[in-house]
Amino acid sequence: MIEHSYVNSISRLGHMLDWLPAPLGSILVLMFAAGIALLSSRIITDALPRLPGLRRIQFIHAIIARLRAPIRNGLMIIAASAALQATIGFTDATTSFLEQIFICLFILNLGFGIIRTFRLLTDQYLTRISAKEHMDDITVRSHQTQIRVLRRLIEISFGVLTVASSLMVFHSVQKFGVSLFASAGAASLIVGLSARPALTNLIAGIQIAVTQPIRMEDMLILNGDWAWVEEINATYVVLRTWDRRRYIVPISYFLENPFQNWTHSSPSLIASLFLWLDYQTPVDRLREMYFEELAKCPDWDQDKTSIGCQIADSNAQVMSIRLIAGAPDADAMWNLACDIRERMLRRLRLEMPECLPRGRTAIVSGAPDQNAWPDALVAPPVNRPQDGPYRGPDMPGSPPTAMPGRA
Repeated sequence: MIEHSYVNSISRLGHMLDWLPAPLGSILVLMFAAGIALLSSRIITDALPRLPGLRRIQFIHAIIARLRAPIRNGLMIIAASAALQATIGFTDATTSFLEQIFICLFILNLGFGIIRTFRLLTDQYLTRISAKEHMDDITVRSHQTQIRVLRRLIEISFGVLTVASSLMVFHSVQKFGVSLFASAGAASLIVGLSARPALTNLIAGIQIAVTQPIRMEDMLILNGDWAWVEEINATYVVLRTWDRRRYIVPISYFLENPFQNWTHSSPSLIASLFLWLDYQTPVDRLREMYFEELAKCPDWDQDKTSIGCQIADSNAQVMSIRLIAGAPDADAMWNLACDIRERMLRRLRLEMPECLPRGRTAIVSGAPDQNAWPDALVAPPVNRPQDGPYRGPDMPGSPPTAMPGRA
């Protein structure tokens, strides 16, 4: 009944524009119908959230805000397609073509509206799990990785199906699809070879979502740089370095190459630093000093089982002292190592300056014609003959070595 009255109203409007050329009048009728639908959709989307029962429901506000454009476009397409039945200025071929156009636009609008709704639901779920206090960081990042990667794959697949369904409305595309299906073997081979990199990355994205060698906000080492996983897309990963640079890496890289993931099982890490000190350093006193300064560091995770102060190495001049302590994450680990190094060097400079590394030089006094080294440091003398070139030591019980040309 409503549709019949609407068609009658559009017909009367068309008769009012009889003085214009028929195609122009029909176009104005369609534009008028679309404008009325646009105005109606604005009223509906603006008034619906203000209803008393829906005013406090944040999800209704979010879904209306996200679907405002698809709702308006859908109402405009429906109104224009309904008005098309009342126009008399188009030929049958033009009317049929416009009907196909409206059906195609309606399918596209509906499909991408469903994609927007799906994205809104997944965003709401991610927000909810991120707000839960009892969930650990690994679980949250695991859910984020799975949902973001699988969501992009689903959106790409559904988008391709939506575009294909909308194009199948046209008869020429249907004939092309039938011929393509008939030669599916050769076509699939050609498409597979040309799209091999994209397909490889798509399959790698599914493997990343399932096995999760990397997750959102994981800390990786790539080309010697610290980098955090900022985005995981369907075909590539965005890594954020400490100095705000970005690495764009194909997602298949993380399945084909080894890399370091410092936060795969736990975000906590152990900070390690080395101090090169003199051999006169009292290690017991140094260890007490280290424990005193570590208790003042705000980035220490208070885990006493992971701390240590040991002689790790030594050479001819100094010995290497390794200091270790636990930190809750990678940022805190770096800050903790720098903080401990600064505190220990300050204490050593003020309280035990003799522990700082120094060079050693031996200065021995003596006359110029005397041997500058003490006798204890010189190798024992060798019995060498005085009357000719040295031919080697004489063996016990053998006569002295005779020199050629001498008696």
